[in-house]
Amino acid sequence: MLELLAREAPAEDFEHVLQTARNSGATPEELERLTRAKDLSLNIRGLFSRRQQREAGLSALVDTARDLTHPYNLDTLLKVITRRARLLLGLDMSWVTFHDFQERRSVVRAADGHTSSITVGFEVPMTGGVGLQARKRSAPFWSADYLRDETFVHSPVIDTVVRAEGLHAIMAVPLRHEESELGNLYVAGRRIRHFDPDELSLMSSLADLAAVAIEKTRLLDQARDEVAGLELNTSRAMDSSATANRLRTTHSRLIDLVLEGGGLHALVTEAAPLLGGGTLTVRDHTGRTIATAGEAPAPDGAALRAASLDAHAERRPVRTRDGLWVAPASAGQEALGTLLLTPAPGKGDGGPDDGLRVELLGLVAQAAALVLLMQRSAAAAEGQVRDELFNDLLKEDQLPAAKLAERARRLGVNLDGPHVVVVARPEGGSLGRAVIWASSYAHQHSGLKSVESGSIVLLVPGTDPGAAGKAASQELSTALNHPVTVGTAGPVTELSAIGRTYQEARSCLDALTALGGKGGTASPRELGFLGLLLSDSPNTAEFVNNTIGPVLDYDAQQRTDLARTLEAYFASAGSPTRAAETLHVHPNTVSRRLERITELLGPSWLEPSQALEVQLALQMQRTRRALLRGRRDQAGRASG
Repeated sequence: MLELLAREAPAEDFEHVLQTARNSGATPEELERLTRAKDLSLNIRGLFSRRQQREAGLSALVDTARDLTHPYNLDTLLKVITRRARLLLGLDMSWVTFHDFQERRSVVRAADGHTSSITVGFEVPMTGGVGLQARKRSAPFWSADYLRDETFVHSPVIDTVVRAEGLHAIMAVPLRHEESELGNLYVAGRRIRHFDPDELSLMSSLADLAAVAIEKTRLLDQARDEVAGLELNTSRAMDSSATANRLRTTHSRLIDLVLEGGGLHALVTEAAPLLGGGTLTVRDHTGRTIATAGEAPAPDGAALRAASLDAHAERRPVRTRDGLWVAPASAGQEALGTLLLTPAPGKGDGGPDDGLRVELLGLVAQAAALVLLMQRSAAAAEGQVRDELFNDLLKEDQLPAAKLAERARRLGVNLDGPHVVVVARPEGGSLGRAVIWASSYAHQHSGLKSVESGSIVLLVPGTDPGAAGKAASQELSTALNHPVTVGTAGPVTELSAIGRTYQEARSCLDALTALGGKGGTASPRELGFLGLLLSDSPNTAEFVNNTIGPVLDYDAQQRTDLARTLEAYFASAGSPTRAAETLHVHPNTVSRRLERITELLGPSWLEPSQALEVQLALQMQRTRRALLRGRRDQAGRASG
């Protein structure tokens, strides 16, 4: 049986072994053992098959997410979605409907498979069927045998179509984007079929990706319409002018470059010579440079920030006093980024070319906004899958580590090295902007992000949680123009420990809040003894070493009594004279020892907060020595 499992033999080979034994005169006991071995082997074979099916489904879902990021028009995109949905579950038909709430109906916008009645334009009532149940529950709803299923309200129109198509199994999945209900995605087969939880999860994920892609495509179509309208208006206004011809030609070149997949670097490289040379720079909404064409970057300063605000407020390019042009890259009321043009020497002194430069710069800014919008929409589809992985890693009852590692590998996330967990809570500003920043930050640092209880949670590579927290706090507070409170923990090297490390980081954030440390950062190590209490697995040895380790090392190497001097000093309420009496040495000896301690621990060891930690560390060291001595005595008595 094991050999058959190893070579992935078909099910009839397992039966053949049992039949051969039966024909050879095996005893009933032997046949019973063989039958049980066969049943167990077939169960294992089925388990492997189901796992392979789930893995294939997830792989197909990732491929689908990648396909949905392509710049399709809406009709083509819907065809891709319906075909992918049908193939994912191996069913006969699939279709997409969009809701018309005023008319209380849904209209089929795309269909795939062998259909005769369910075609584009077919109207489905919103008063019954699995679609109504899916919409009410905001979750997939299915029926193994639709016409015989009396657990929900039927619609005569839908029943007629189902009967005409010979359908049995039907599933409806709601298409929702944020708070908007777009429609339903349906899959159906002509056989009775029961859908398992993995298939429901797969279709739910596909529907979420499809909703994001549909919204992205609508925005892209809207942008195309706006661009087409602007191109038409420009052509009408300047039809008899050579300038109009140049603008129209340049505009078409830039839009074609974007629609053919050219990124920001290709766009600025193409546009810089058209704008008279110089330096053309694109910055995102946080002020970070993301593309540059030219030799020198544009300068920073108060004048530039003021010009950027004016450009976005007036929705047109503006010019600073030193000749720098600033243009807004925006979609509607949302600022996506800013373009900065530093003209080449002799090209920015005004004159008749400035009007053309403003028009061209505005067109380049629009094309840049289109690229940024497409990139953000594509990242949203992939980012959702990555966020689901991180949410599973944060759960206390997480999935098996091997399965999570495989998901991370397929998403291109390297979790092999040490990572730290950062929990950042904005103390003002828009949480939506903070989430957008977190997506960009996690992508730049090859990490993961999530949002929990109004806080941004990051998992980034590194071994120093304090440094990672300060870096994230500085960048996020700059982006929001508000303070950010950050708790960190780590490093963590095992996937199973990420949830516990997150709880430690969250505890550090709560401790900062309780201590009035709004806008600060803290890790268990930086919180000192408080961090030791908050830690899920307190490391007293590390705390003692970090606090008075240099003193203990010096005593061990030089055979001195600095630690005992510290204990006597604190016991005598900070009096060197009384400490000398306790130690039976001259007061000058105590003073010299205290000076040596200051050299080893630094001048701040006498400050109240650090002095408290030094005393706690001394007490812990004294307790550890007593425990070790007691164990040795017990071992000696046992040996005697």
